[in-house]
Formats: sequence, structure tokens, C-alpha cells
Amino acid sequence: MALVGLFNIAKNYDVKQLLKGVDFQLNEGERVAIVGQNGCGKSTLLKIISGEVIADEGTRVLDKSIIIDALDQNPKFTEGLNVRDAIENELADLSNAKKRYEKLSELIAEDFENKKLLDEHANISNYLDHHNAWNLDDKIERVLQEFKLKEYEYRDVNTLSGGEQRRVALASLILKKPDVLLLDEPTNHLDVYMVEFLEEILLKEKFTLLIISHDRHFINSIVTRIVEVENMNIYSYEGGYDQYLVLKEARMQSMAKTHNTLLKFLKKEEEWLSRGVKARLTRNQGRKARVFELRDQAKKDPTLIKKMQVDLEREKKSFNRDGEKGMAKKKMLFDIENLHYAIAGKNLIEDFTTRILQKDRIAIVGHNGSGKSTLLKLLLGRIKPNKGSINKGEFKVGYFDQHREMLDENKTILDTFCPDGGDIVDVMGKNMHVFAYMKSFLFPEEYMLKKLKMLSGGEKNRVALALLFTRKVDCLILDEPTNDLDIQTINILEEKLLNFSGALIFVSHDRYFIDKIANKLLIFKGNGVVEESFQEYSEYLLIEKNINDLYEIERTVELASANTKVEQPKEKKKKTKLSYKDQRDLERLPDLIEELEAKIKEINACLYDAKCYEEKGLINVTNELKRVEAEYEEISERYLEVLEMEEELR
Repeated sequence: MALVGLFNIAKNYDVKQLLKGVDFQLNEGERVAIVGQNGCGKSTLLKIISGEVIADEGTRVLDKSIIIDALDQNPKFTEGLNVRDAIENELADLSNAKKRYEKLSELIAEDFENKKLLDEHANISNYLDHHNAWNLDDKIERVLQEFKLKEYEYRDVNTLSGGEQRRVALASLILKKPDVLLLDEPTNHLDVYMVEFLEEILLKEKFTLLIISHDRHFINSIVTRIVEVENMNIYSYEGGYDQYLVLKEARMQSMAKTHNTLLKFLKKEEEWLSRGVKARLTRNQGRKARVFELRDQAKKDPTLIKKMQVDLEREKKSFNRDGEKGMAKKKMLFDIENLHYAIAGKNLIEDFTTRILQKDRIAIVGHNGSGKSTLLKLLLGRIKPNKGSINKGEFKVGYFDQHREMLDENKTILDTFCPDGGDIVDVMGKNMHVFAYMKSFLFPEEYMLKKLKMLSGGEKNRVALALLFTRKVDCLILDEPTNDLDIQTINILEEKLLNFSGALIFVSHDRYFIDKIANKLLIFKGNGVVEESFQEYSEYLLIEKNINDLYEIERTVELASANTKVEQPKEKKKKTKLSYKDQRDLERLPDLIEELEAKIKEINACLYDAKCYEEKGLINVTNELKRVEAEYEEISERYLEVLEMEEELR
């Protein structure tokens, strides 16, 4: 059923025409992403659909019975409300409906043949069903936790930062569940864990959704259709981001050669997807299926949980050993030893040691506020560690952050790139005409004489990034480089970074970008813990989620057992660090587990080989298998035990 329709829409701003002859329809249950270059009219299209902006020409048709709600880029809240009150204030209609439903239930119990009461009761029940509003208090509590708002629960909402206020507004919107939800860059100011929670809610609650986003992983996870704004019109592609690439490439191939550059990026994107993402998807789906199978099997055989936990923990850690290979062959840039940094009594980095080498491409990831940007400042020497050392070799660093400190906004683009005159720039050792170089960052020639202060935030970011690649540096340090960039510009940035011969260190929440660029992760776990991994970030996150799911299953099984057998808990003496034996087991058991797994595989192979088991004796081989499997279970449980001890001490 169509909820919103646009017919022959046109819209101008000043002398620039953004939309012309646009037809669009949003059906119930659809989740549509609007993509396109910055400034092409995406936000204008969204505002015309919401009714905030009136089109110059054309017709907007709306189902009068529906409610459309949108995430405000700069939300406003009533004075004097704390965070919880601000959310509850937005849910007043749902709360009142729940109270009325309960009152009607009491009245019907006394007068169960009253048709008027029964009809109203049924209508309110349908309303609460549609908005899934039966347990609002539990849902408010969860959204406060997942969006990291719990610590601000009773703080005046108007004293929060802009990003925190947007999280409050987003929390209210997803709990209200309007008939059509409009979101403009909803993942800005969210860390990856918050984005995963948002994805879960949008899918579980079956929202009808229209979003603008440059987060390709987010788009691929939730949308059913992509609409691209291009040349004042829109083009629709069924499916998520990977399907969009295939369909878009087919369309580009049939168009003029002027689209060759875009076609090149599309092909590279598709090649990367087909090479890695689809294989990971198959593997991850299999892993996910095994976790779900364990839910049913766990009651009968809890040791299966332990085995899966061991497998996943080893899978998460095993890449660390592989990633160290070849270290000696590379030039060392930063040697970090026993680094500590705390602020206002909060540990951000504790006892962290690593080396950053030439050609490393390191993504720094983790929760908001965990210390990621702090590490960049420590590497740049802008702040000093409380303890430990950062020894830096002789090399030049290029730095990019959201403040674009390298730009002089009173200069034109041409003056910025050619301060001494002329029109040639050196780009990573190659001379290029400045017009051609800036065209590769999607700037037309007429922009060359524009002052930077006249550009939008996204355009300034493109200038700053383009300028970075004209600097002769050995190491690039980037803080959230994809913010305010459209997908096409992110593709350009990715190509430049992959061709950069030096080291790359960057902070980002963009899972797709991280997977494509990084060959190493520094994961800020909180409380000062920084973990290294050589996996792709999306795979690391999925393994982490699977492990958490298994711990949840284990807790459920243990709780069920406790209900049937009550034991007096023994008081344990609190440890401050692992004992020598525990630490040694933590280090040696993964290798021993691998050896036992190989041995079990070898014995099973013998059992399928008549010559082998006849030679050794069937009973002997069977007994050997039982003995090795028993040893495997015992060692696996011990490894899980020390892993849990290590986690508790963090």
C-alpha cells in the first residue's frame, strides 16, 4: 500500500535547479535509502516528502491517516526536562493509550456486552500493537543503555552535547514508531555498537523507513531499495548496496564515456565485494546458525557451548599471531611501550604496548568516549602520556580532523593548492593539473576561484582530504575521515588511501570503510584495555556478538540448573591479577587445544579406514578417541575458565 507519492516534482534554490520531473512512491513496509553526491538534492527530497519544504511544481499525495516523523539535525527540547523525561514526553500519546486500555479492560469486566467500550478497546489494542508499545518502560530502559544515555538519565537534556541530544531524539523516534520514519544521516554521532542496535530495532519493529546515509554497511543491512538522486531526477534500484552496485554498473555501461570514472569505482567496489564480503557472509551465516542450534542442544549437553566458545575465542585471537609475520622487514615508525593515559579519574589507555610500522593501515575502533582520538593526540605529541613512552622515528606526518585546521577559509581552492602560483600539483610523486586533480574529488572548474568559506562542510572536507595527498608525508593520521562525505567521495578517498605507500592510522565507525582499508585493528574495549586484531572489523564484531550470545545461553542453562539444585555460594577472594599458573595456561592452552583437535581428526580418519583400525585394533583406536576427547573437554573448560578470569580483572 502506497503511503506517500510524489508526481512530477521540481524544486529550485536560487538559480540552481535541484529536482525536475521527479516521481516517487513509498510503500508500507519499505526501507528506502536515498544516495547521491553532496548538494544533489537528497535532503530537499526528504523534506518535500515530510512536508517541511513545498515543491515549486508537482504534487505530493499523502495517506491522511498516517503520521510521518523525522530526525531533526538540531533537536529542540522543552526547558527543564531531564533525558528520561524528554523521551517519556515524546511517548505521552502511547502512555495515555496504555492507561486508557487498562481502564477500559476494567470497565469491560463489569459490562462485557457494551459494544462502544469493546470497539474502543479493540481500536486501542490495535494502536498499541502497531507501535509495539505494551512494555514501554522496558524499551526506554534498553534504549538508554544501548545509546549510552543511562549515565545522563537525570541530567538536563539541554546541557548535553549536540551528538548526545541527537541520540535522545533518535531514541524517542524509534520508540514512538511513526507510520513513516525519515532519518537524515542517523549513524552520525553513533559508535558501531549503537549502529548495530539501531539496525536491530529497525528490522525487528518492521519500520517503514526513508533514510539518507553514507554508511554502506548500514544501508546494506537494512534497506529494501536504493533511490539515487542524479541529474535532477531519481533512479531506483531494488535491494541493498551490493545489488545497487550491480544494477548501477549495468546502467552506467549503457551510458556515455563521461561516466568512465564512476564506472571504474563501481567495478572496484564490486570486485572487493565478490572477493571478500560474500565469502565472509557465507562463513558468518554458518557460524550464526551453529550458535542458534546450540540454544536447543545446550540443555542436553552444555559442553557444546564450551567447545563453541573456545573455537570462537581462538578464532578471534589467532589472527594476532599471523599478523606479526614480516614485522622485521618493515621500517618502525612508532614504538609504544607500557602506555598509560587517564583523565578526570577515568582510565582511557592502560599498559598498552605495540609497534606501528611502515605500510601498516590501522583502524582505531571502539565505543564513543573510550579514548580513540586521545591515542591520535598522543601519537601527534599534542598531549603527553601519564606513564610509558612513544618513541618516534624520523618521518613526516599528515593529519586530518573534523576541524580542518590545515585550511585557510579566506583562500580560494586554487590558492590553497598552488600558493606560489601556477596550476600544477604534486600528488604522491606525480605532477597533475590542479583542475584535473580537483575534478577527481568532484569539484568542477568553476569552483577553483571560490573561497573556502563559501563551501559546505562536506565540500571543505573534500578539499582538506585532497590537500592531504599533495603533502609529502610518510604517515597519515585521520580522525573520522568519512564524516560528511557522500559515497562517491568515500570511494575516491579509499582509492587514494590504498595507493598511499606510507602508514595509515585512522579513527572511524564506518565498518565498510574499515574492512576495505585496514589491515590491523586497535580495539578500545573500555577501562583502558586496548586489544589488537588482524581481522576485518565486521567479522570481529560478529564473532564478539556470537561469543556474547553463547555466554547468555550458558547463563540461562546455569540459571535453569540452579532452580533445580540450590547450593550455598562460596565466598571467593577477589583477585587483582592472574596467578603464574593461570597466565601460563592462558598462553599455552590454545596451542594444546589445536593439537588435540588435530589428534581427534586423525583418529576419526583412522576409524573410517579399515586398514588403519585393523592394524591398530578397533578397540584400541576407540579407547584412544575417548581419552583424547575427554582431555580436550577438560582443557577447553580450563581455557574458558582463565579467559573469564582475565575478563573479570579488566
